[in-house]
Amino acid sequence: MVRWSAGRIGRAFSALGHRNYRLMWMGTLVSNTGDWMDQVALNWLVVATTGSPFHLALVNLCRGLPILVFVLVGGAMADRLPRRRLMMLTQSAAMALATFLAVMVLWGDAPIWAILAVATGRGIFTAFNMPVRHSLISELVPKNDLPNAIALHSMTVNLTKILGPALAGLIIGTLGTGVCFALNAASFVVVIGALHAMRFPPEPLRTPSLPLRKSIAEGMAYVRGERTVLLLVLIALVPTFFGQPYLSILTLFAHDVFRIGPEGLGLLTAFAAGGSVAGALMLASLPRVAASGWWMMAFLIGFGAVLVAFAANPFLAAAPVLLLATGAFHIAYNAANNTILQMRVPNEVRGRVISILMLNRGLVQLGTAATAGAAGVVGARWAMAGNGLIILVFGALVLLRERRITDLNGGE
Repeated sequence: MVRWSAGRIGRAFSALGHRNYRLMWMGTLVSNTGDWMDQVALNWLVVATTGSPFHLALVNLCRGLPILVFVLVGGAMADRLPRRRLMMLTQSAAMALATFLAVMVLWGDAPIWAILAVATGRGIFTAFNMPVRHSLISELVPKNDLPNAIALHSMTVNLTKILGPALAGLIIGTLGTGVCFALNAASFVVVIGALHAMRFPPEPLRTPSLPLRKSIAEGMAYVRGERTVLLLVLIALVPTFFGQPYLSILTLFAHDVFRIGPEGLGLLTAFAAGGSVAGALMLASLPRVAASGWWMMAFLIGFGAVLVAFAANPFLAAAPVLLLATGAFHIAYNAANNTILQMRVPNEVRGRVISILMLNRGLVQLGTAATAGAAGVVGARWAMAGNGLIILVFGALVLLRERRITDLNGGE
């Protein structure tokens, strides 16, 4: 049993002692809350207006494909350009797109083709933003605080999964989806301001030594040549396709299975995110666990098992408890994977390696599209149960057969 002493609690938040990281943390808290409000509102808008799981699948496909196409370019750019400036550019572009969506919905004319176009634009901007955001973290804290910084970042992102969906459920039911989109657009002002306020010592301008295409190829060659890094990337990508879509598929559980409306959807998503916060806080206070390959795989197996249990559960009262466990196992596995990978990768290829890892965000949307499509055929319960079983089997095979992963400890 973990005892939460004052010293352990202090270690859980040690990265916040660094000013630049603290600014990033506050900006992420506000901006990601708006983003989750937006995502829940958009999923609900599509399902409520069309009544079709296949339209939900199509929207997520439009989000995911651009990430798969452009994220490697985004990673190369993160290694070639000043990361803070690049992130300010991507956030400004995302704010413009969010403003357009808000105006369109509040005006009362949001046809499905326009929603698909917005989803595609978001995918493109996300492909450039994710590698630079994650690689920037290593520039905000010293290496000994990197596991804590990554875990706190995961905690913050998942805390916003509580705040955002809960606010979205309340706002959708009272003021409408358009207000959610407008608040998301406003939230970008905070993160852009936080990035502008950061202070870095002068550093020489990075002059690209390779053309963009060769730079991307160099990053992929590094991953292929490092067997352990390659396995870590695969462990991140494969379960993501089958596991992380559960958050979007909760829309179908709220609408079709439990019939609890947008407020109920916000509540279910908030419980999943609450579990994620708990899992991230645990890793933030236990850096050795955060850098352990064995624990990473144990968390992954637990994630698959509770997904199956949630899908099979017929009782609404038990759903929040199962979602707490789902969120905790999911973020613990994900943050441990990110920590181990970042501690092994040199800074000069960090953006490109992380961009390969960030293919998982595109796979989330493709996985959501595939799961929503399967749900349209066999139902949401069977679709989610099948995904959880695949993760469970995959995790068990890696745990039993890949000693180079289970023996990882402290990033070595």
